Amino acid sequence: MKTSYILKNGRVIDPSRGIDRKMDIGVREGKIVSPSKIKDADVIDLKGLVVAPGFIDMHVHLRQPGKTDSETVRTGTRAAAAGGFTKVVAMPNTSPPTDNPGTIELVKRIAKDEAVVKVLLCGCISKNQEGKEMTGIGSLKKAGVVALTDDGKCVQNHELMRHVLEYSKSFGLPILDHCEDEKLGSGGMMHEGTWSVLLGLRGIPAASEEIVVARDIILAEMIDWKIHFQHISTSGSVRMIKDARKRGVKVTAEVTPHHIALTDEEIKHFDTNYKMNPPLRSEEHRRSLIEGLKDGTITVIATDHAPHTETEKLVEFDYAPFGIVGLETAVPVCMTELYHKKHLTLSKLISKFTVGPAEILGLKTGLAEGSVADITIIDPSLKHKIDASSFFTKSRNTPFDGCEVRGKAMATIVAGNIVYSCIAGIPGIVAHR
Repeated sequence: MKTSYILKNGRVIDPSRGIDRKMDIGVREGKIVSPSKIKDADVIDLKGLVVAPGFIDMHVHLRQPGKTDSETVRTGTRAAAAGGFTKVVAMPNTSPPTDNPGTIELVKRIAKDEAVVKVLLCGCISKNQEGKEMTGIGSLKKAGVVALTDDGKCVQNHELMRHVLEYSKSFGLPILDHCEDEKLGSGGMMHEGTWSVLLGLRGIPAASEEIVVARDIILAEMIDWKIHFQHISTSGSVRMIKDARKRGVKVTAEVTPHHIALTDEEIKHFDTNYKMNPPLRSEEHRRSLIEGLKDGTITVIATDHAPHTETEKLVEFDYAPFGIVGLETAVPVCMTELYHKKHLTLSKLISKFTVGPAEILGLKTGLAEGSVADITIIDPSLKHKIDASSFFTKSRNTPFDGCEVRGKAMATIVAGNIVYSCIAGIPGIVAHR
């Protein structure tokens, strides 16, 4: 591996420092240095490409331990590298779930041996994700988790959620919440609206998300601590979060690429690759999510990468599991839908993958001298077709297969190591397909 090199002629965009200009960056022994300090270094010409701080995906299901037929730490982190992500935050709904230090240690050891990008871990809010009893938050903090979540499930007990928030505050751990009232959403297959009526499928109303968002805002204000809303999908959620943030309540939110690119009309094909939770909503909700990104209400884009085997998805719509893969499609889909359609500047879009998640998780980001050389290199204009058959993830459950997109992650650098590259003449650990 190259230990010293210069990234030359790239357009450097570092939202953490307000930088957007052509400049060279030196990398030596895993750190960013001035190019003048590197003698006889290899030069990598990045003319026409964008150099950004390493992208962070704070919502990823790596499935290991447990469902290794659909994903592993090895395949999932290779997919992350190919997608331009230098860090991923692994969700705890594995088998067994990461609700104790022993399972956390197991995943850390697997990641140390198999991962090509940095894997950060979440601990469960409740034991076995049952929503009945709080986990040992102090022991999870000591084991190294960066946040707490029961993602995939939502704590319905308000008193328990209050106590979790109080304890998480004392240990400095943010709460990441999948907001869903289980009674309102029970048995739902898609968004409750015109298309659910036309298709005869039981709907999941927007209110099932919004009721819990309202609950969490009240608790966050009461305890004065951080709650991050995962994969929000409704205009009502955006409205409430915007109001809460104006009042100084410590809440943040993420949106997924599929919720800003697709609507519930797609379900008319009964393709299970369009089935996810929260479901694809109506055009009105989709536009509200984009407005939330534009005005700063939503500070994070995360994939909710949820791999499932072909066998699991090749069933009737009612019986298929929720979720799609997203690590390798996030950058091209967001570049196409948000940058090229002029909703966000390139700097603002990059901030949703860098500054936004870093601030929530207490991580460092940016390309200042002395920083760890975690770098994402993008071609913002490259036109190509998404090809699921070339994915590094074990699973292929994506609605974007065959879509024409514009923009691509060209290389991913982790601590100075080029782990993925599709730039001619620049090899990476993960070979480009």
